[in-house]
Amino acid sequence: MENFAAPTSCGSDFSRDAPDRDEPRAIAAEAAPTVGCSYTQRLVLLLLFWLPLVAGAGVLPPTDLNQRVGFDQRLGAQLPTTLPFRDADGRSVTLAELAGGKPTLLALGYYRCPNLCDVVLHGIAHALPALRLRLGEDYQVVFISIDPRETPADAHDAARMLARMIPAAHVERWHMLTGDAASTRAVANVVGFRYFHDPRNDQYAHAAGLVVLTGQGKVAQYFFGVSYPPDALRLALVGASHGRLGSLIDRLVLLCCGYDPSTGHYSLLIGRMMQGLGVGFVLLMLAGLYRFRRRERT
Repeated sequence: MENFAAPTSCGSDFSRDAPDRDEPRAIAAEAAPTVGCSYTQRLVLLLLFWLPLVAGAGVLPPTDLNQRVGFDQRLGAQLPTTLPFRDADGRSVTLAELAGGKPTLLALGYYRCPNLCDVVLHGIAHALPALRLRLGEDYQVVFISIDPRETPADAHDAARMLARMIPAAHVERWHMLTGDAASTRAVANVVGFRYFHDPRNDQYAHAAGLVVLTGQGKVAQYFFGVSYPPDALRLALVGASHGRLGSLIDRLVLLCCGYDPSTGHYSLLIGRMMQGLGVGFVLLMLAGLYRFRRRERT
């Protein structure tokens, strides 16, 4: 079982035994990872997370694990949206067709993953009902298998199980895809998702996270780990929509806050706040002066 949130995580406890598949919600609540780890920290976390998973199999971690597995931020990168994939019904589709000009939440993993991918899928499913956005109309959700051996039947089975466990997530509106190695690798390379197949235990070593795409297929933001705060996720989708989604309050928050790639979170932009307060003060002064002159004339 080689699955890694650690390449993009600091402060999470990956030294404990692999989580049980029946406890995804508890795991998601505990793991709220951040980014910006040093090389040594990432390597230590990779080893701590890897060892419990493979101890029973007697497989040692590769020496270049930290170089081969991870999630690199590539903001503004353009995805190849015309590559062919297959949905859970076996139909040939492209990312451009599925997005339909709407912002998209993209995750990569594989359906027969024995551990981490279930937690990622549950993390997404638990976040969506609180977004206050219409899935399929305002935004899309896409999951792409990195295992070219998987079939639409695998995607269908995973979607059916997830829909039964979390009906509020409306998994029937998600796009669960499979594809050949070339198409999958091309998408993964653009978004910075590094993974590899280990033939010693026939598992994939990979990171965990979520990529927010614009309606045109450009990378807008990343959420690392397996827990995705709904408020931040909503703001990311609103920002990726270029003004098409969201309320006035959402836009004001985005005006005052900016996405910080070093932390993976929104942070208050003091400069914008001061500019906004300055403009507001000038407008109040002008309004007061206008009313004062009107009173003088009367």
